[in-house]
Amino acid sequence: MNPVLDATLAKTAGPDNPGSADALLIVDEVSIGFGGLLALDRVSMSVGPAEVVGVIGPNGAGKTTLFNIICGFVQPSSGSISYRGRQLRRHRPHGLAKLGIARTLQGVGLCAGLTVHENVMLGAQPRLRSDIASSFLGLWRSSREERRVANQAMELLDELGVADDAHRLPSALPYAVQKRTSLARALMMDPQILLLDEPASGSSEADMGELGSMIRSLTSRMAVMIVEHHMDLVMSVCDRLVVLNFGQVVAQGAPDAIRANPAVATAYLGDEVHEHESPESSGPPEEPRA
Repeated sequence: MNPVLDATLAKTAGPDNPGSADALLIVDEVSIGFGGLLALDRVSMSVGPAEVVGVIGPNGAGKTTLFNIICGFVQPSSGSISYRGRQLRRHRPHGLAKLGIARTLQGVGLCAGLTVHENVMLGAQPRLRSDIASSFLGLWRSSREERRVANQAMELLDELGVADDAHRLPSALPYAVQKRTSLARALMMDPQILLLDEPASGSSEADMGELGSMIRSLTSRMAVMIVEHHMDLVMSVCDRLVVLNFGQVVAQGAPDAIRANPAVATAYLGDEVHEHESPESSGPPEEPRA
């Protein structure tokens, strides 16, 4: 048995965790504090197979902290994370690829001295089969695998529309292209769930349209969890949204329900929402910035 996985079965669905009975990922009553500040307070949510779930909220709401706990950068003070029906215990970021979890960062995290193509090929490293000796000696096993990885990397770059930049260095490219390179590298891990941290940053309106279509297309082979501030994007691509404010889940549900939820407007605007206000005035701003 994989030591990262505990034999305890995941909890079934509850009132604050809809659809979690058959979920791929379950966050159950997770809390964590830093220096006396409660960053997450009993947060529960789930991501189902082939589903896109968005996590939104104002600056400081706890969105990135939630990602960091899921990825094992920090351990919660209470609550649990379950993946594929079993609790994750003491997991670490370097073990995510073997679990089938991939994540992009708010930045790009690319290697400056490698080309776009080489950066994407790095994403396949955790699942390579050839040993060090084969690679060092250039044996057929290593060479064949390298060709396969190189071809797969080019296919992903072509899928994301940046194949023409494959042999350029990241520093010579626009930020939006660097973000797509980072995304392609994550996809090289062939994950079962992909965590996207602000994938639309630095993108134009046209770029975001293409990005939204691409994210939806990924559901044929993986689930997606996304943290994003561009409301047009999350409203168009997500099956469900989870809204955080001051470390707590204040709303979750379908995008249309979230758009009309007064608690969401209060979280973003910081003002009390009165019953006589129109739905248009009670919705979150079109593109709230954290």
